[in-house]
Amino acid sequence: MYINMSKTCAERLKLEISSGKLARFADGCAVVQLGDTSVMVTAVSKMKPSPSQFMPLVVDYRQKAAAAGRIPTNYLRRELSSTDKEILTSRVIVHQLFFLFPQILCNLLAVDGVNDPAVLAINGASAALALSDIPWNGPIGAVRVGLIDGEVVVNPTRKEMSSSTLDLVVSGAPRSQIVMLEAAAENVLQQDFCHAIKVGVKHTQQIIQGIQQLAKEQGVAKRTVPKLFTAPEQIVSFQFPSFSLEKFPEAECYEIMESFNVVLKEVFRNLVLNEYRRCDGRDLTSLRDITCEVDMFKTLHGSALFQRGQTQVLCTVTFDSLESSVKSDVITTFPPYATNEIGKITGMNRRELGHGALAEKALKPVIPSEFPFTIRVTSEVLESNGSSSMASACGGSLALMDAGVPISSPVAGVAVGLVSRANSEKNGDIEDYRLLTDILGIEDYHGDMDFKMAGTNKGITALQADIKLPGIPLKIVMEAIQQATVAKREILQIMNKTIAKPRASRKENGPLVENVQVPLTKRARFVGPGGYNLKKLQAETGVTVSQIDEETFSVFAPTPSAMHEAREFITEICKDDQDYQLEFGAIYTATITELRDIGVMVKLYPNMTPVLLHNSQLDQRKDFKKTRKSPYRLSIPFLPNEQVKYFGRDPTDGRMRLSRKVLQSPATTVVKTLSDKSNIVVGGAIPEPASSTS
Repeated sequence: MYINMSKTCAERLKLEISSGKLARFADGCAVVQLGDTSVMVTAVSKMKPSPSQFMPLVVDYRQKAAAAGRIPTNYLRRELSSTDKEILTSRVIVHQLFFLFPQILCNLLAVDGVNDPAVLAINGASAALALSDIPWNGPIGAVRVGLIDGEVVVNPTRKEMSSSTLDLVVSGAPRSQIVMLEAAAENVLQQDFCHAIKVGVKHTQQIIQGIQQLAKEQGVAKRTVPKLFTAPEQIVSFQFPSFSLEKFPEAECYEIMESFNVVLKEVFRNLVLNEYRRCDGRDLTSLRDITCEVDMFKTLHGSALFQRGQTQVLCTVTFDSLESSVKSDVITTFPPYATNEIGKITGMNRRELGHGALAEKALKPVIPSEFPFTIRVTSEVLESNGSSSMASACGGSLALMDAGVPISSPVAGVAVGLVSRANSEKNGDIEDYRLLTDILGIEDYHGDMDFKMAGTNKGITALQADIKLPGIPLKIVMEAIQQATVAKREILQIMNKTIAKPRASRKENGPLVENVQVPLTKRARFVGPGGYNLKKLQAETGVTVSQIDEETFSVFAPTPSAMHEAREFITEICKDDQDYQLEFGAIYTATITELRDIGVMVKLYPNMTPVLLHNSQLDQRKDFKKTRKSPYRLSIPFLPNEQVKYFGRDPTDGRMRLSRKVLQSPATTVVKTLSDKSNIVVGGAIPEPASSTS
């Protein structure tokens, strides 16, 4: 089966979906192609009923080096564990399919380096499910939306995205409803952001129509889902204040638990919809109590504690050298004690990675592009009852300002929830709803949406909407953005009472960066053999040195005391490499210090680092030139001191160019002698001219 949606994406490129050729044992398979990028997605579901009603949804997105015509660069030359990008893309696909329970596998078949495969994987998952016999509430369609020079661009290329101020993924359902939003923005204005969403939703409808047409042509009948466990009506209808297990002696434990959850959810939703009240007593738009504190630990470069109700995060900022990381790194840790649970402490899971990525999106646009250090923001979630990722954005902003990072504006984030009532007579359309500002964990669990938005007073920097319904109208999304904007500004006002702008200077115990000018003539001595001196400097002081250009090195020290040690170390290793004002073409007496296979090592003055006098410049004899043997094997009558002619320094590496063989001709020469008194001390005065003798 094959369909060509040529009008998709505003006539920019053809989005093609095909099926029936690959992976035919799967319940559903679709190959989605945009340009020369292709993704194959398969869907398989066994649909076995479970008393716990737990049906796992597994989504695995993998990018393979072969798809780009490359071989993996690791030692084993094979694909290893999932990367952060693959995990985050899998999470995005999961958000579209909250109400499903198959296994979705996405394989990147080919990539052209122009078109992004992540959005293709979402559409492929939708098509694979639509073409299978797995029942679901789709299809859905997804597009990526950019904002370039004020113009909205659908499915921009990789090059276009580099100049876009918005990276928005919109997933839509039939009848222009929204399933998921994921965005990173560079302080985009609210009206521009809303316009981009509307354009994205419009284009998702074209993809949905194409998938519906393909599924209709395929004509696969959906299987009948086995009836899952439902809470017994007699237990649900019983008055829980007077409930007793003795009333239902034959009831299973899970039946009691599920009945309680059904009643709890109903009470919770009726309280919001009918009485405009929430379980903690707040009205629908009120924030929980917020407290902020900065400069928690004096030894840290920056720190902040952000408390919002029962959500508490401790954020720290650490500076390091530019070479320590290729990007700003926001790490969110979520220990089990934060929710009063017992659990195993392991590496970062998908949830933590997703929360950290969202906080990074929120903070990255306000960090200056030119900053002398790598910035690492860590958010420790100490207490969690709703919106820990948005609390991390708030705490991270406070910690950055405490560290003296000149961010352009403070950032705050908030989560907005949704409780709705559907009309069963109108295709399940929402007939009544309430939006909740700053939701609790129970409001997320029993609600219909977790809408997280972060930004500055001016605009939006990050957004993520996890919608648990088959789709919600665009109107509700627009209202959620407006309600989140009002709450965001209120939070910023509270944060500004603690610290309103970045500190004028970084803390005294913070790191330092200095540039050192090293002439080519001293570079070898400064670096040392195989970088020995720089490695020793780092081992002894913690200071790292990186080369900027031919004569400039950047010295990073974690503390001022370390920088002081580094200055002394550099002075020490360079002090015995005193440079003389050598005259081009002059003859000097050289002291031989070592014989090597490729030549001899010589010094022209006592404190000089020995340099190589190559075999090719030792002797005029033809047999010597032909054999290139070591000097001592050819029995050249070397004296302790030999005269050599100086031809300046090599312009590429600064090495001295010396020759002995040119002195074997009868030409008249002038011999120069150098005394130890005429050396140059690093940072000292200009030396006196060397004396000469005929």
